[in-house]
Amino acid sequence: MPLPKAELHLHIEGTLEPELAFALAARNGLTLPWADTEELRHAYRFEDLQSFLNLYYELMTVLRTEQDFEDLANAYLARAAAQGVRHAEIFFDPQAHLARGVAMGTVVEGLWRALGASEANHGISTALILCFLRDESAASALATLDAAKPHLDRITGVGLDSAEVGHPPVKFREVFEAAAALGLRRVAHAGEEGPPEYITEALDVLGVERVDHGLRCMEDGALVERLVRERIPLTLCPLSNVRLRTVDTLADHPLPAMLDAGLLCTVNSDDPAYFGGYVGDNFDAVAERLGLTEDRLRELARNSFLASFLEHDEERRARYIAEVEAYTFS
Repeated sequence: MPLPKAELHLHIEGTLEPELAFALAARNGLTLPWADTEELRHAYRFEDLQSFLNLYYELMTVLRTEQDFEDLANAYLARAAAQGVRHAEIFFDPQAHLARGVAMGTVVEGLWRALGASEANHGISTALILCFLRDESAASALATLDAAKPHLDRITGVGLDSAEVGHPPVKFREVFEAAAALGLRRVAHAGEEGPPEYITEALDVLGVERVDHGLRCMEDGALVERLVRERIPLTLCPLSNVRLRTVDTLADHPLPAMLDAGLLCTVNSDDPAYFGGYVGDNFDAVAERLGLTEDRLRELARNSFLASFLEHDEERRARYIAEVEAYTFS
């Protein structure tokens, strides 16, 4: 049995495996521009974040109906359960679907058909986080939040993702203030390709409670001290960082130094269908290439539950952490 863990940085659209993409295309009467799954997998060779995003948005056109989103989420949850995930806080990108004429309700209710039954079907508790695309306008983000209001019983928080460089967090001050007023939790991608200043801005301007990626905090000693002092979690995605060339090789990843500095780091998969591994694969990879001890791996798993939005259910969180502490590595 794998080490129990939570996954806190997972884009549901990024779990679309080639086989499911072709199946959904056939169901929806669409023709993909790749001959077969092998050719599509070959296309997953990215030069940078933007080249990945171009393919990512092109491929998600197969997602049209509630059933499509339910099937997508169930496929992820089955894989996650097999890799030890006990709790998952899942990102989705409604603007990318609204722009294609897919209604907010289709996306949210389709996903929730899987997430709402996830504990019974997969043994995984879940939360749903609506992400704004930072390369879209602030007005579009506000309109998206407004469209989500009838579905807030399904949505735990908001996030900020997509192309980071040139789109500082301050651009989204108003929509994050509106989200906070609605009682939504707040996270944001910052410090992946963008500078450490974006992390500070996400904390001070957007009021985020968790930083997604945050790698570049290590360039600013005072920022590291603040993140440690305030116990701000970082949701790292090691295999994603290598595939998108944020780090040259996994052996160069700063995760050990970040843990040594006292940062509350977690390990996640980001867009696993595209980046070569789900969260368990990320744990295995960092264990092997970075020489992490069993104590370090247990720390990362414990951190994942501490960093989660499970404050409303401390009994559940304590139960999950107890599973980590009792785990025996084979």
